[in-house]
This record gives sequence, C-alpha cells and structure tokens, in this order.
Amino acid sequence: MKSIHCSRTIDSELGRVFQVVSDVRNFRQAVPHIIRIEFTTERQAGIGTRFRETRVMHGREHTVELEVAEYVENETVRMISDAGGTRWDTHFTVSQVANGTKLDLRMDISPQTWIARVFNPLIRGMVVRGVESDLASVKDFCESDRQIDDVLPASGS
Repeated sequence: MKSIHCSRTIDSELGRVFQVVSDVRNFRQAVPHIIRIEFTTERQAGIGTRFRETRVMHGREHTVELEVAEYVENETVRMISDAGGTRWDTHFTVSQVANGTKLDLRMDISPQTWIARVFNPLIRGMVVRGVESDLASVKDFCESDRQIDDVLPASGS
C-alpha cells in the first residue's frame, strides 16, 4: 500500500514538538482518543521502548503494540508495529522553520498476508483521517499553554 505523508507547521518550539511525538506518555496527553499506554519493557523512552497503545476508534477500543526503532533527539523518532497482518512503520521528523516547527510524518504500510493486501486499500481513507487527526491534536496541544505532565501514569484514563 502506498505510504502516507502528512505535515503540519506548528507555532511552538522544536523541542516541545519533539517531546510530544517522541515520548508516548506525552503523545497520549496530546491525542485524546488514546486512552491507555502500557509499557512492555523497563525502558519508557528511546530506542527499544515497547508499549501497548489503546485508542478508541469508531466507539471501540483497539490495542496495538509498538516499538521505538529509531530515535535522534530533536530530529526524528520511528515506531514500528506489526498488526493485522501488516507492518506499520511510522517516522516522525521535526525541523525548525521561520514560523515555528515543521512536523512531518511518513507511514510506510507493508501488508504481510494476502488478507492484509486485500483489506488495507479498503481502510486507507480511515487510516489517513486518523493520522491527520493525530497531527491536528499534536498541533493544538503544542500551541496551547498546556504543560507536558512528566508524571503522567502509563495506564489508566
């Protein structure tokens, strides 16, 4: 399936934007439909961090396990998930621009089963809308005066 590319220019400091997209605890704070995060490793930030993310989509809870596969502070973070017969490879990049920070997201979607090859094109629009919604939430959060909560619990709502 064709990659998904989205970007936003955010009127906020690069470091803040990076903190929000690179640390799942902060991302959860910014994206309201993520209701629970459960770490499956002792590491809770950076390369090797594994976690389960539960979000509400269309009134139902969906849980997916992700791993941070690449992390360069204040530049890029890449998270990978194998779910539904598909490898979901999400790469966030931040860069300084004249009027704030540019946040780019590229999601590479690689079906691993024949069912995923058939089904993924049917859900592409829903996935694009979900990614766009997540980036809009990150933009709104970063441009607000809301503080990143360093003690946000991993589980619960």
